Order: sequence, then structure tokens, then C-alpha cells
Amino acid sequence: MKKWGLALSAVLAAGTILGACGNKSSESNGSAASDFTVAMVTDVGGVDDKSFNQSAWEGIEEFGKANDMEKGNKGYNYLQSKSDADYGTNLNTLVRQKFDLIYGIGYKLKPAIEDISKQRKDSKFAIVDDVVEQPNVASITFKEHEGSFLVGVAAGLTTKTNKVGFIGGIQGPLIGKFEAGFVEGVKAANPKAVVDVQYAGAFDKADKGKAIASSMYGSGSDIIYHAAGATGNGVFSEAIDLKKKDPSRELYVIGVDKDQSEEGKGKTKDGKEFNITLTSMVKRVDVAVKDLAEKTKKDEFPGGKLIEYGLEEDAISVAKGENLSEDVMKKVEEFKEKISKGEIEVPTAPAK
Repeated sequence: MKKWGLALSAVLAAGTILGACGNKSSESNGSAASDFTVAMVTDVGGVDDKSFNQSAWEGIEEFGKANDMEKGNKGYNYLQSKSDADYGTNLNTLVRQKFDLIYGIGYKLKPAIEDISKQRKDSKFAIVDDVVEQPNVASITFKEHEGSFLVGVAAGLTTKTNKVGFIGGIQGPLIGKFEAGFVEGVKAANPKAVVDVQYAGAFDKADKGKAIASSMYGSGSDIIYHAAGATGNGVFSEAIDLKKKDPSRELYVIGVDKDQSEEGKGKTKDGKEFNITLTSMVKRVDVAVKDLAEKTKKDEFPGGKLIEYGLEEDAISVAKGENLSEDVMKKVEEFKEKISKGEIEVPTAPAK
């Protein structure tokens, strides 16, 4: 498949101002009245997972509002999947509702999109975080390993115990990119540090995230990076609970996909506020889905192509949290520069 190099920094600067040349728009009285529609199907994490799905929905919402669209079947919408069995049903529902562009959010939707895109050749689909080689499917991927490397650098330079943790959702090639980058980043910044890697086996089990985090913090890890969707909510919950019990304890969580500083907020028993989010590996899913919707509305749908977003397009970044020191952030920027120049090649799979 052909990769498209997209200048997302321009998209971020320009916002969502669109041309009035959608394939279903009419220009009457000097203005464009478009009936373009767009929708997405979540994975099991749900639209309010405070991470991946939520970021995608925020991008679609921004696109819809910027184009005076209404939420619903005649504008922009989403269908939530409660189990893997819902993917195909939800995608077909959106096809029957005649949405112009239909997103499948997450690699778990790949089999359903592969099947339905073959059956519904006149419909346009996009998958996020995987590749479907069909002429009516656009594939969106990210260089998560590079961003994970950088938050690994932050963890390696911040840890006081020289032990940090990584909690993944479901083990596989995608989350393996997060793991591989993080481990390499920690080692590059602090060769003495050890990374405890564990998987929850789910993206929607906050209780499992909390249990694993409890074990990791209990065994000496003082920073945990999660790439586990809504499961990661349990990691934040456990860190906040531990901080409440012992306000002097230094422990942190590194968020993923969105800037998760809000999820790290808590209060001690005497009402003193604190935040246990060290930083976040920000993956601009919102920008990606908005960018593709804009192109599709302008009849520039990149069907059959792979669009990859990374550091160069400002689609992968490290959030500057209140707990991240200026010295550490400076080092992160130095490593970012080395990656951009090709001096460091970040692995995409964990070492065997």
C-alpha cells in the first residue's frame, strides 16, 4: 500500500475550515449546503474511555460542529460496541443509514471491516490502528513506538526506585509497539532501570488494571505507563488511592492517547490537591479522523491507501505535565531530535 505523508501541523494550524466542494453539496444562494455524514463504531472500550475511542469521537464532534452538522443519522454519530460480536452489526447499521464515511476505531474491528467493505463496495470505510487492503477503505496508523520511547525516557529519568511498570491491554503487534518503545526509552535514559511488563488481557476492565497496578506499586515500581484503554482507568484509581493513604509517597502514572492529566487529580484526607499523572503519550486520533473526514467531504477520499501519523506531523507528542521537570523535558526533546534525524531507530516489537 502507498503511504501518504500528511502535513498535520498545517491541519492543526488551519483548524477545520473546509472547502465547499463536497461530493454531496449544493451551492445555492452563494453558500454550500452539505449533507455529508460521518460516523464511527467504537471498540469495547466505549466512547467515554478517556483514551482512544474518546479522542476519535472528539475529532468527529469537532468536524461536525465546524461544519454545522447535527448529531444523529443526518450528521455525525457513533455506535458503541459492548462486545466483539457488535462490530459487524454496528458497521452494517451505519451502512444502512447511508453514512458517507464510516470509521472502525481500533484494530479489533479489522475482520468486520474486511468482510463488510467487500460486500458494501459503494460505502467508504476507515480503520484506525490497522490496515485493510480494500479500495473503499482508508487505513490510519501511528508511530506509537516513537512516542512511547519518549515517555520511557521521562520515566527512566524520573524514577527514584529504578523500577517502572508497563501495563498493556491485549498482547499483540499494536500494543507491542507501545511496549517496545517504552522499554527502549527507559533503557536509553537509565540503563539501571528495570521495566515490569504485564498485560491485562482486556481494554475494558478497570478492575484488572487496578489489580495489576497494585501489584506493581507494591513490588517497588514508582511509575507505570499504561496502553490499555479503559483498563488504564484502574491504574489511575490505584495510584490515587495509594497517594491518599500516603501523601508523601512519590508514584506516578503515564497516560496514553490523550493528555490524561485530568485523570490523575486527587485530594488527600485534609483536602490538599495532588496529581499523579507524570505525562502522557499523546496520540492525536482526533486530528487524524478529522483530517480524513475533511478530505472525504472534499471528494479526496484516500481509498486503498495507508496514512501514517508520527512525530513529523505533530500527531505523536509528549504532554508537559506539572510533575515533569524542565530538565527531563529538555532531555525528551533531545531524544526526539535524534529520532527525527534517524540517529535512533525505535523498535516496533518487543525483544524476544
